[in-house]
Amino acid sequence: MSIRTILVDDEKLAIQGLQLRLEKFPDVEIIDTCANGREAIRKIKTEKPDLVFLDIQMPGFDGFSVVKGAMEIEPPLFVFVTAYQEHAVRAFEANAVNYLMKPVDEDRLADTLDRVRTRLVEKRSAEEAEKLKTVLAEVAPDAIEAMPDEAEAGTRYEKLINIKDRGQIFRVDVDSIEHIEAAGDYMCIRTADNSLILRETMKDLERRLDPRVFQRVHRSTIVNLNQVRQVKPHTNGECFLQLESGAQVKVSRSYRDVVARFVH
Repeated sequence: MSIRTILVDDEKLAIQGLQLRLEKFPDVEIIDTCANGREAIRKIKTEKPDLVFLDIQMPGFDGFSVVKGAMEIEPPLFVFVTAYQEHAVRAFEANAVNYLMKPVDEDRLADTLDRVRTRLVEKRSAEEAEKLKTVLAEVAPDAIEAMPDEAEAGTRYEKLINIKDRGQIFRVDVDSIEHIEAAGDYMCIRTADNSLILRETMKDLERRLDPRVFQRVHRSTIVNLNQVRQVKPHTNGECFLQLESGAQVKVSRSYRDVVARFVH
């Protein structure tokens, strides 16, 4: 299946250069190009691409504004392409698949497209499963009722995670993890006495961890509920969780239902 792609950059030569590099990937179908942010938002809403390669620094609407504008619909996957390294953190916070520096390195581009394919397969598999459930609910409701839930299906969660960091492999006991912070496709795993970097998406890591113990408390933070020792209310409906080590983790308003389980 082709990856329907839009390229966005206010520099014509940059678009042409990326087009040439993408020719090596037969499953990438470039359906359109855009020279500014407003045009990009319009095209994303009408064309509904799978993937958008997006320049950050453009006149008018910059790349981050495009991402925000696309949130009104189910957004595509975004890969930021820019000449400015200082935008990297914001790119990861925007949940980009990757962040490519100009001129685009071919190996990095190939790695990025591998990540895109993985994300799309996961997304399409989930969509197909939902379609199947909808059909079964209509033609065979008894079959839906008989389907086991995740726990009954015997889902197993990780007890140890192997993390390759700084040339070494660390075997981390999951119970010792206090919280996890996301930066794009990298996770910072924090225990009471160590911080390690794991190259994995938050979505993939969440699948490996027991949701009864590890809960999202912020768009980019997962916390081990067993490590929580105190809840400290803050302004605007937010609060902080104080962990066993003394570290504090902010809970955003969107995830304040997690705190409710501490209040009896």
